[in-house]
Amino acid sequence: MQGKIALEEHFAIPETLMDSAGFVPPSYWKELEHRLLDIQDTRLKEMDQHGIETMILSLNAPAVQAITDRTRAIEIARRANDVLAEECAKRPDRFRAFAALPLQDPEAAAAELNRCVTDLGFVGALINGFSQDAEQGGGEELLYYDLPQYRPFWAEVAKLDVPFYLHPRNPLPRDARIYDGHPWLLGPTWAFAQETAVHALRLMASGLFDDHPSLQIVLGHMGEGIPYMLWRLDHRNAWVKTPPKYPAKRKFAEYFTENFHITTSGNFRTQTLIDAILELGADRILFSTDWPFENVDHASDWFNATSIAEADRRKIGRTNAQKLFKLG
Repeated sequence: MQGKIALEEHFAIPETLMDSAGFVPPSYWKELEHRLLDIQDTRLKEMDQHGIETMILSLNAPAVQAITDRTRAIEIARRANDVLAEECAKRPDRFRAFAALPLQDPEAAAAELNRCVTDLGFVGALINGFSQDAEQGGGEELLYYDLPQYRPFWAEVAKLDVPFYLHPRNPLPRDARIYDGHPWLLGPTWAFAQETAVHALRLMASGLFDDHPSLQIVLGHMGEGIPYMLWRLDHRNAWVKTPPKYPAKRKFAEYFTENFHITTSGNFRTQTLIDAILELGADRILFSTDWPFENVDHASDWFNATSIAEADRRKIGRTNAQKLFKLG
């Protein structure tokens, strides 16, 4: 399929580059470093070779979210966004941008999102999970975005009418004891999905989407496992007639199918895609590769050949993203 749009596609600036060093063996680091810092060369060649018309670019992880000093987090977010705006301006026909945001400071994050969308032409934000803040618990306090202090931030997202991509990060070591002795389970193997799924469920349970029903959240990797747990989330112990112990007024499945989209990033399996179509419908699934951590050819070759209807391939590969991000 030609003309695909991909939207979990990462880059780095020198200040955040080493955040990605642990995700490949040392012998592969030079290649990953090149991929992260490159935008206009290898990346474009990969896109041209595999039918990708547009990439929506975002900062690598955890980057801004792991900077415990608020002033520094604000500075790096702004620098990363300015660099990305300059790169996208070189090829506006091929690249669009997600904002990095210093959510350690909700007010500053709202202001930066406004600047990125209204002044720089960004199409949304991509945030690498929970944030850490030295002003709260010495950087060990985890800031999840269902917390009350984020409601004004979410109001700004709703007002700007742009999607929010909730991207993974690993749990902090103190919260990763379940993985002790099994470090291979960290990162994309399992911990990323578990961490992000819990965060997304917290957003749903908090009543956020009752207050802002137009909000649209994007999850990568075929939805971080949530699509396949929707029935159980809403029906566990159904014979026990007690009200939910959370503020949300509706079922998880309703929020997920009305306020969430998922991407194929880093999860290239036809059976999983078909399950997702059955749960969500093809209108809420979007093609992505997860470059540079996954190969463009692996993502594209699989998607071009996967056993789905051609109308659904067109939606997932292109037109859903055009509609969601108002790409024209």
